[in-house]
Parts: sequence; structure tokens; C-alpha cells
Amino acid sequence: MLAIPKRQVVMKDAVARVLMTTDTVGGIWNFALQLATTLGDQGIQFALATMGAPLTADQRRALVRLDNVELFESRFKLEWMDSPWNDVQRCGGWLLELEDFFRPDVVHLNSYSYGALPWRVPTLVVGHSCVFSWFAAVKGCPAPPSFWRYRNAVRAGLRGADTVTAPTQNMLESLLHFYGPFNAVDPISNGRSFHGPSVRKKENFIITAGRLWDQAKNIAILEKAAGAIRWPILAAGDAENPNGGVAEFKNLHLLGQLSDMEIADRLARASIFALPARYEPFGLCALEAALAGCALVLGDIPSLREVWGEAAIFVCPDDEEEISDKLNRLIADPDLRIEFASRARRRASEYLPEKMANSYFALYQSLLNRRLNSSAHTGPVTQTVAARRSS
Repeated sequence: MLAIPKRQVVMKDAVARVLMTTDTVGGIWNFALQLATTLGDQGIQFALATMGAPLTADQRRALVRLDNVELFESRFKLEWMDSPWNDVQRCGGWLLELEDFFRPDVVHLNSYSYGALPWRVPTLVVGHSCVFSWFAAVKGCPAPPSFWRYRNAVRAGLRGADTVTAPTQNMLESLLHFYGPFNAVDPISNGRSFHGPSVRKKENFIITAGRLWDQAKNIAILEKAAGAIRWPILAAGDAENPNGGVAEFKNLHLLGQLSDMEIADRLARASIFALPARYEPFGLCALEAALAGCALVLGDIPSLREVWGEAAIFVCPDDEEEISDKLNRLIADPDLRIEFASRARRRASEYLPEKMANSYFALYQSLLNRRLNSSAHTGPVTQTVAARRSS
């Protein structure tokens, strides 16, 4: 733990420092890095508190390029992992000490239960996914009793935060359904820069990407359909589940875990990006594929409909025949591929990282202003660490 002296809290009138949590095993990492990178141009400093798996070499290289981000790394388990609660409790204490050390103006949490901690500065929780909506979409049933403690922790965190948002209206409504009521604002769409090569001459292959072990991504249906599809399907991502077990694929060309530049190169060469997901609250990889000029074939679910509208071809996640038919139709019709690739790129241009960053900065500032206005009626904030912890 950090050794932190007791001190008074000094509230500033403009946001300059943000403490943000992230995990390292999914799309939240890319979201957090993109947001910190883009807000760095506005002079915002970030303390990035990581949990889950250790950072990869590629992740560390990405941070080295950012002089506005200070890394604080941990290996505490994430809320959805097996038996995480001792780690969650320890992580909570670590985060409070980090607040004392870094002295942020706002705390941005990309996980839930920590919203219930006794923070001294305004707190925002962003909901990227959750276990209960995952079970409803993927399994078609409620989460089992073993996740009831998770539900209670998530509910407490969402209700304890000053406000909550999500990247889609669908995800925000799911959170309200399973854990509400709580204070929420309109969703803020994710944004993504494409750092790979300019769009190249497209090659005759399909690509998919993500956590290959996650049933939500539904890569297994591509494995089943691959024999009837005329082009090879390349699959980028980790096949090993952090909770144990490895997903096996025989009909896909596995690429393993790729660096950002490697996946960007594959996307720039691929003609089609396929992700017949059962559950995908936003889909950053689909956004990257669209920016790289891929035609999109996506699971027909409300969140992806919300994000892509008429810019993608949608398939029933459980219909192997429909998936192979629609992919083969794109393969056989170059003009149709070009049309849907163009639609996807135009739609992707609506999800600029600058737009996302400006929306988050405005939300940070509104949270701080609300706290300052409240403090004006109650006097200066001078609560010490010891007083806060004992309250």
C-alpha cells in the first residue's frame, strides 16, 4: 500500500487530474487508453490504476508514449472472476490510498463495486458490460445464485457513484433493469483512432477478433460454419479463459494475441470482419475494422443495431446457415462488399475519439461543478483521510 500523509482536500474549479481504473483483459483497456490519449491534448493528467492480468509488453509500450499518464499496476481479481471478493476489498483500500496520493479532481471507474467507496471527489462509473446482462443475452436465463453477491456489489457501486453512463443506450438500460435505480446521464459512444496502415488492397479472407473463449463473442458458430464458407477465417485473440480452460478451434486460422499494429495490419488487409455476437455492449473491434475498410457482418442484437444501423449486415447469432449464406454472398459480390465497407467507414466516422473525449471532459466538469456548488453551501471541504475512513 502507498504510505499517504493525512491532508486537507482542496477542491479546484477546473478538472485537470483524473484517477481512472481499467482492467487489462478486454476492450476496457483500449477504451481507457484512447480516452487518456485524447484528453492528454487538453492537458488532462491521468492516474491509470490497472487490475486483472499483468500488462503485456505491447500495453507497456503504448503507455511509454503518453507523458500525461502515470501507471499504478495491480493484479487484483476483477469482479466477475471466480472468488474475487478478498481482492476487491483489498483493491478498494489501494484505490483510496491512490486517491490520496494522486489528488484527482474526478474519479472515473470502469468497474462497478468501487463506486460505493468513500471517495472525497466526484465519481463516475461507466458500464461497459455486466454479468447479469451477459447471462440474459448468452444463456437466456438469470445469473445463478453464485453471482448474487456480485449483483449486490454492482448495485451498491452504481448507487454510490455520483453518476453513471455507458457507451450505448442499450447497455445503460440493461444496468437500470438489473441494478437500478441510480443517477444516470445519457450514453457516451466510444471512439477509436485507427493507427494502422492506410486501407490497402483487400485480400480474400475474413477476420474475427476478441476474447475467443467468451461465449458472448460466439466465435464457436464461425468454427461450425467455416466449412461452408468459401474464404478462410482468421481469428485474433486469446483462447485462454482467465477463470480456466482453453477454447479449441480446428477450422479457424488462429493468430493468437496480436499487438495493436499487428491487428491493424490484418484489418487493413481483410475484406470482411465477422462477429456474430450474442452479447456486445458496443464493439470496439468492429469499429476498428470499419475504420480499416472492412465490410461488417455482426450479430443481430440491439446494441450492435444501435451502433451500426444500416451500415452492417446482421445475422442471427445461432443460425449457422444464415451466417455462411450471408458471408458467401459478400464473397461472391465485390460491389456489395465495397458498398458495405463504405457504409461502415462513414458510420465509423461518427465515433471520433475527440467527440468521445469532449463528452467525458464535459461530464467530468459538470460533476466537479456540482460538488463545488454543494460545497459553497456547506463550507470548504476539509475532511482528512482518517475522518473519511472512520465515517
